[in-house]
Amino acid sequence: MKAFLKGVQKVILFMQGISGVVLTFVILLTTADVVLRIFGHPVPGAVEITAMCGGIIVGFMVPITSWMKGHIAVDFVLNSFSEKVKNAIETVTRCVGVVMFIFIGFNAVKIGRNFQLAGEVTGTLELPLYPVVYGIAGGLFVLSVVLFCDILKIYGGEGHE
Repeated sequence: MKAFLKGVQKVILFMQGISGVVLTFVILLTTADVVLRIFGHPVPGAVEITAMCGGIIVGFMVPITSWMKGHIAVDFVLNSFSEKVKNAIETVTRCVGVVMFIFIGFNAVKIGRNFQLAGEVTGTLELPLYPVVYGIAGGLFVLSVVLFCDILKIYGGEGHE
């Protein structure tokens, strides 16, 4: 189990690294666009590139955020229950999350496939949209694995965090 959890952690850290590189690119692109706009030469397609990169950044950061419990959690209700009840509630919510994000991920793949078959592109640079949708879908599938790992952690002795 520990090897599986370590493997998942390596994947999500790699995704976080990609997100960081893409975010740095967006910062540099936006800076260049603003500076060049002053001289009347904005970067063509900067807005659409930024939007596409935003999808990758968010899609690839959600799994690590969930792994690190970096999201907002309202635990005041759970704190009144025993550890056993907390673990049961956490298990149920994680199972619902796994099913839900797999379902959303498969639908994102279908949307990406439709974009690919239709040749959907951005307005200015005519960049294909489907790779971004596939990237978001991949992030959702990895999030499902992270939620499954949360269940393994609960029954592996780590319990409710």
